Amino acid sequence: MVTYVVLAKFTDQGIRTAKESPKRADAFKQLAKTFGVTVKDIFWTQGRYDVVTIVEAPDEASAMSLSLSLGALGNVRTESLRAFSAADMTAIVGKMV
Repeated sequence: MVTYVVLAKFTDQGIRTAKESPKRADAFKQLAKTFGVTVKDIFWTQGRYDVVTIVEAPDEASAMSLSLSLGALGNVRTESLRAFSAADMTAIVGKMV
């Protein structure tokens, strides 16, 4: 599985309907399942980003399809960060020369 940290900002449309954000998060979890993606956690945040989500996808294509589908709804704009566990990073640095 590939882990991503997804940073999201409300669009003008999304902030106008911010009260619906928890319901949209539930709908996002269901949408993610259609791509084989698991939503590990969702946090609403203060600061530069409005929402931070942790997801696990079977591959990059599934994550991208979910991201495009979410963006097409018009409530948030996202930035996805590929995340590596400590075990992943140990293996990665073990290959360094």
